[in-house]
Amino acid sequence: MATEQNGATQSSDDWVRLISADGYKYFVKRKIVLVSPTLRSMLDASSNFAEAASNTCRVNERGAVLEKLLEYLSFKFLYENASLNEDIPDFQERIAPEIALELLTAADYYDS
Repeated sequence: MATEQNGATQSSDDWVRLISADGYKYFVKRKIVLVSPTLRSMLDASSNFAEAASNTCRVNERGAVLEKLLEYLSFKFLYENASLNEDIPDFQERIAPEIALELLTAADYYDS
């Protein structure tokens, strides 16, 4: 379903819902989520996965880890086409030590 907003047509598919293992829900722009090849495969309409039909991905990570993973996907989307001269901040400084190992495992699984 498409809606008209401020002269631009927007699809209801522009947003994806991700649900953490502990029930936290995140609504994220599709273009950000598609940075992850794993999530891209889950949301591919030709895949016949339930996630593609419902536009919702259940993620087997705690909310704090999923939130940081989504923050990294946004960071990666923002800087993926940066020039070599551009000063890119270090993302490592944003990672709390108490979630570092879980986040590393999640990043590996989601190919981030």
